[in-house]
Amino acid sequence: MEIQKNIWYVTLLLTMIAGYCDTVTFVAADSIFSAHVTGNFIVFAYQIIKGSDLHAWIKLLTFPVFILAVITGGRIALKAANHYTVLFWEGLILVLSGIATYLFGYLDIFSEWTMYTVAMTTVFAMGLQNAFGKLYAKETYGPTTMMTGNVTQASLDLGNLLKNGLKDVDVLLSLKKQLVTIIGFLVGCFLGAVAGKFFGLGTLILPGASMIICYLYHREN
Repeated sequence: MEIQKNIWYVTLLLTMIAGYCDTVTFVAADSIFSAHVTGNFIVFAYQIIKGSDLHAWIKLLTFPVFILAVITGGRIALKAANHYTVLFWEGLILVLSGIATYLFGYLDIFSEWTMYTVAMTTVFAMGLQNAFGKLYAKETYGPTTMMTGNVTQASLDLGNLLKNGLKDVDVLLSLKKQLVTIIGFLVGCFLGAVAGKFFGLGTLILPGASMIICYLYHREN
């Protein structure tokens, strides 16, 4: 029961953090997706046909940054005894990104390129979370950074329940698990939108600290 409880809150936490970071960077960092990096291709293409300048090409940089992060996450996993070490590094990167944002703002040297750098470090952090999800799939109810697969599974489960009723316990349980991921991500998106609009990239400290706390909890348990 304790293991199932851990999976529930870890899934909820990771999906909220992914939704939060993805939306914060989109709102506060020139429409850059940090979790759904392929979405940056769409933004890039749109900005190019609208006649945007060189800055539109920065969107493409998210792809190699993301790949490098996933590779790094795999290397960390090979050397770490604790699965959650990958998440510790993700949390540390997010905290440092948030601190850097406030520090540069305080020193009045926060520039457009600083914004892009923080956005890319956030992309790197999300790459680590994606690596965690692939390497340790049983630690969560499903993917925590991309909801398309979860929504698909939830739709299939819902269709089966509408056909057969609530008597299929396994399908009902599967639907509940998918709802945890979807609702968690949605809540994270709303929180990220508010934080990004009113407080900027510095609020990355919050999800980063949450991730470090998650790591410390699982280190002790």
